[in-house]
Amino acid sequence: MTPASVVELPAPVQGSVIAVEVQVGQHVAAGTVLLLLESMKMEVPLEAPCHGRVLSLAVAVGEAVIAGETLLRLQPLAQPPERADGAALAAAPVAAGARQDLQRLQARRALLADAARPEAMARRHASGLRSARENLADLLDADSFTEYGALAVAAQRSRRELDDLQRNTPADGLICGTGLVQGRPVAVLAYDYTVLAGTQGHHNHRKSDRVLDLAARQQLPIVWFAEGGGGRPGDVDSPVVAGLDCSTFGRFAALSGLVPRLGIVAGRCFAGNAAILGCCDLIVAVQGASIGMGGPAMIEGGGLGRVQADAVGPLSVLAPNGVVDRVVANEAEAVLVAKAALSLLTVPLQPAGVSGDDVLGLRTAVPENRNALYDPRRILHTVADAGTLLELRADFGVGVITALARIGGRAVALAASNPRHLGGALDAPACDKLARFMQLADAFGLPLVSFVDSPGFMVGPESEKSAMVRHASRLFVNAAVLRVPVVSVVLRRGYGLGAMALTAGHFHRPVAIAAWPSGEFGAMGLEGAVKLGFRKELEAAPAEQRQALFDRLLAQAIERGHALNLASHLEIDDVIDPAETRAWVQRVLAVACATPLPPRRAFIDTW
Repeated sequence: MTPASVVELPAPVQGSVIAVEVQVGQHVAAGTVLLLLESMKMEVPLEAPCHGRVLSLAVAVGEAVIAGETLLRLQPLAQPPERADGAALAAAPVAAGARQDLQRLQARRALLADAARPEAMARRHASGLRSARENLADLLDADSFTEYGALAVAAQRSRRELDDLQRNTPADGLICGTGLVQGRPVAVLAYDYTVLAGTQGHHNHRKSDRVLDLAARQQLPIVWFAEGGGGRPGDVDSPVVAGLDCSTFGRFAALSGLVPRLGIVAGRCFAGNAAILGCCDLIVAVQGASIGMGGPAMIEGGGLGRVQADAVGPLSVLAPNGVVDRVVANEAEAVLVAKAALSLLTVPLQPAGVSGDDVLGLRTAVPENRNALYDPRRILHTVADAGTLLELRADFGVGVITALARIGGRAVALAASNPRHLGGALDAPACDKLARFMQLADAFGLPLVSFVDSPGFMVGPESEKSAMVRHASRLFVNAAVLRVPVVSVVLRRGYGLGAMALTAGHFHRPVAIAAWPSGEFGAMGLEGAVKLGFRKELEAAPAEQRQALFDRLLAQAIERGHALNLASHLEIDDVIDPAETRAWVQRVLAVACATPLPPRRAFIDTW
């Protein structure tokens, strides 16, 4: 039997003895390391559980032991020994300052900061632009950014020193990760134009693939600062020949319709970077940007001559042709637009806001003169909550106005005829603009509210040269598969197929359709209907009476097609006081949006 005054110390693990730090008879203090064992490459100390004197040692250096085997016997003592015998393996005092491995990390991370490259930052700021990190800091909530792949460098170690790469190609020219925007999670990516002109490198693509995979799994909206020069031919470390098996573009495209994707560009955006930008649901561009599927070097290499970078795809071309959704003055404004768009596309409801203007003014928004022009944007701003209207593609397809906004706190998609262009007729660009806008609204669950004042589709030989038949029909096909509620208000003219297209296919397709008292309807423009339908009568009338007959027939057609008459025949649901429009839309949507949308997974056309 072991005496009660003796403590047996067993091996805590299976292993080998690599050090014996005490001798028989030695006095030790509690906590003194008595033995060191090695187990699976880890050093495991055996410490004195109390003050005592070593009575016996059962092992020597090099011996193998099993867990629980007695290694040492200790006689407990009430007081610590006068000398700290066995203290050789006690914890060493902590050296002043950070440990070496931490210092190495801190030095490496310091190279990622903008301050590490003052000359590059000075050039960037001199051009009037911000750094990639400055843009992300402005976009994201403070202390919410988790960066992925920050320590990557360009895949050029076989041709450049590692120190050079770390100093001059931080993050391999792509800063990416996750964070919060106004409290909501997002994935963010930003090409760094100060690093190899923001080109897409080998590790750069691997990083973007990693973040895009996270965005898909976690359903994260994406904001991508896309400035850069396209693919990078100088990455020679990877055994790549053409690199056409790169999956970044396919991964990003596959997220279409699944999560909102916003692209922001300032400066130059060419080739692969432009392909990424073109996949985005919304594109915000800063004045002075140039965007193209090939930059000057690629253009010259294709034998197409020499061009200046700023002439490749200036915004004076790309805003009117529909590539860009919003043109802004600077990157700070671009970030504000991105925040607004993210809110509208990801937050269906928020506390109700007030009207953007005096709703009583809507009573005079459409002139009594049925042929007089007016400003439809004034109507949209009045119906929407103040400060929430975000117009898209304002310079393209100008026959229809499209915007995101809130009405009573509910995020909605607004479309309105623009009588200031072709009298509100839908030409091919307007059809394309509205069709894609329908897809955008449906993908992210935004009810579509349309304001109609249209003489129909644009007709004539010149119109047909634009493939109008296909563009017009595109509206009906897109409208037919809408899941979201559609609400329509006819402001004035509701004529023909164009009016039907603006109400998602026909007048009973919307969950509710109303007209203002200024509304008038017909299978075609009333003047044209009278001329065609009463041609014989008009031709038979004496010349001096012909105009009077026409005016009388037109007045009859106007009365027959008046909103009150149409409503009495139940072809529309109601005629409302224009001042009640906002409240009427709110009531309709409160009921229509109460039913969950059926599942649908479809891409959003890039055009």
